[in-house]
Amino acid sequence: MSDAVLKALAAVLESRKGADPDSSYVAKLYDKGLDSILKKIGEEATETVMAAKDGVPDKIVYEVADLWFHTMVLLAQQGLGPDDVLKELERRFGLSGLEEKASRTCQ
Repeated sequence: MSDAVLKALAAVLESRKGADPDSSYVAKLYDKGLDSILKKIGEEATETVMAAKDGVPDKIVYEVADLWFHTMVLLAQQGLGPDDVLKELERRFGLSGLEEKASRTCQ
């Protein structure tokens, strides 16, 4: 997925913040609040795990797309966006996973 798609999706998610909950799935999620968004992310994470266990590539991609989408809804709801996550990934790039994890436990 290119960052252009992420930015375009982020813009759509942002525009749904003021939409009528009856007119938009995303607006309905925003209206229900953080707990509903988190519940949806949990459901999608579980479905991703189950798809991976099934080992069917198309199912894995489909479920990861749902997980990413709902995670982006959370980011938007929190006033964040994909650029924030991409910057963090860029910061971590080239670090060993063990080094990165150790830096988090020291904070």
